[in-house]
This record gives sequence, structure tokens and C-alpha cells, in this order.
Amino acid sequence: MAPIAVTPPAVEVKSPGSLQPPTLPVDTSNIGTKRKIICFSDFDGTIFMQDTGHILFNSFGCGSDRRKVLDEQIHSGERSFRDVSEEMWGSLDVPFDDGFEVMKDALDIDVDFQKFHKFCLNNNIPFNVISAGLKPVLRRVLDHFLGEEDSKHIDIVANEATISAEGKWKPVWLHDTELGHDKAKSINDFKDTARLESEDGTVPMIVFVGDGVSDLPAAREADVLFARRGLRLEEYCIEHKLSYTPFDTFADIQREMIKIAKTDDEKTQGKGMPSNFNPRANLWRRASSKTAVPVFAAMTPRDEKMFVWPEIFTQLKAPLEEVSPESRPEAAAAA
Repeated sequence: MAPIAVTPPAVEVKSPGSLQPPTLPVDTSNIGTKRKIICFSDFDGTIFMQDTGHILFNSFGCGSDRRKVLDEQIHSGERSFRDVSEEMWGSLDVPFDDGFEVMKDALDIDVDFQKFHKFCLNNNIPFNVISAGLKPVLRRVLDHFLGEEDSKHIDIVANEATISAEGKWKPVWLHDTELGHDKAKSINDFKDTARLESEDGTVPMIVFVGDGVSDLPAAREADVLFARRGLRLEEYCIEHKLSYTPFDTFADIQREMIKIAKTDDEKTQGKGMPSNFNPRANLWRRASSKTAVPVFAAMTPRDEKMFVWPEIFTQLKAPLEEVSPESRPEAAAAA
């Protein structure tokens, strides 16, 4: 039986919501600030206005009606994201190249993303995609829309996949959890590396960009959060009074990042913390210098010490177990 992709279905009509407002030119040159910045971004609905998986499922798999039922099972808690995703990806019957031909015509990239990425390159800001999707799909899409030369500078943290020549798809999950990819863990893994590598406490400012509630675990770990205006992540932030900055296109993010970086430079000169920093996430920056580790290890529950600071745990035993609760606020302030 010939693969279904021999006769590709019509590309789905893009909704008016996928159209983006025109933006003013933004300078992509080096801004000259000292603070290291690293940017993590969701992919579907954030860099691209549509969802790559939904395009494939609707065209070559379970179909839009069944997908909506499955989405509701996730939202209601009846089934896990990983379980439902395995059914969706497993429903596909299309070779990779044929699926991509339909997908590329159905996708709209954020109108200012390419300029934003140039800005990141010119300022030595690592840009990372962090997604619950499949890495081979995301890489192919970026190669097509950005060109392979620019695409290669973007690291992708996502699930892998096995895709047979006959068109059968199976995700290979990044983490053994109900999410398949725990975005918060991915960001915290980066933090752990940065914490151990920092000699003087000059650790990166972590920026996260997203659009949906599924981005919230990662968003909570970032110093600065950008949420696409009018979508579920912004609604959640408003509802729960979480600090965030709304954006319509990546030009908005670029302008705000310049302001934040400059304010952060002033902070290092004793002028205070930027008001839109996430206080919870920012704690890790104050603890990231190797010289600050003993103080914060004293504030860490015993069961967590070995995990967070394994290389010095044996040096901390007796004195730090005796730190009184009353002294902890002062210890934090000193850090």
C-alpha cells in the first residue's frame, strides 16, 4: 500500500490570529553590557505561530477531532502528556520528508525572530530552543526558515524520535517522567553547570520565552519571563500574579532585553535589582559563586545537599548542620 504522503492533503488555512502586527526596526548590533545572558524559548506557538505536531496529526495522523479529544484528556488529568503524545505521534503514517513538505507551507515564523537571532549572535547571547516536541522536526524547520548556517547556532533541547522509511513515528523521551521532557529540569541542569563553573558569581541572566501553560515549569526557573500576549501563559501569569513581560513579536523581547541588561549592569554597581526579575529564580544567581556555596548549603535540607553540591558535601557536615534557623535570613542577605 502506497504511503499516505504520496498525495499530500491541502495545507490548513491559517487563522487571523497567526497574523502579526508590523514592528519598528530594531538595532541588532552589540549593546556593550557586561552581564552574560542566555535565552531559552519554546518553539510551537512562540517562534512559530502554529504547532508543528498539530499540522502533522491533522494531516497524516489521528485528525483534528481525535486530537481535540486527546488534548482534553491531558487538560482534565485523565491521561498524562507523555501517554497522549505517544498516541498522537504513533498515529502518523507519513515519511519524514513528505510530512515536512506540508508542514513548511503551513508554518508562519514570528516576523521579527530572524532579526532577534542576529541580535543574539552579535551579543554572544546563546539562544536555545526548549520544547516538548521532536528534535528532528524542529531542526529541519529551523534549517529551512533560517538557513543551516544560522540554524546551527541554536541548540535544541527536545525529545528525539525514530522515524521509519515507511513513515512510522515513535518519540524517544528525554526524561523518564509523565511529561517526557521536563523543561524545568533542563533549565536547572544548565544552572547546575553554570553554578559549578562560576568563580566570581558572574553567572548568566536566564531569559525564557513562551506562550502556554506547559511552559510554566521552565518559566518559573528563569530570571526574566516573556509571555506571548493574549495566550494562556499570560493569562496564567495574571491570574497567579507572576512577574512577566508580554510580547507581540520578538522585536518587543529584544527591546526589553536591552533595557533589562543595562539595568542589570547598574545593579552590579549597587543600584538595585530590576523590578521584573523573578525573585524565586534569582536566588540561584546569588548562590552561584563557588565562594557562596557553603552559606547556601547551610540553608539546604540535608537530603538535598548531596544532589546540589556533591563535590563539597563531605566538607560541610558538622559546622553547617549547626546553623540555626534564626541566622538564615542574615546568611541569605550576606550572599
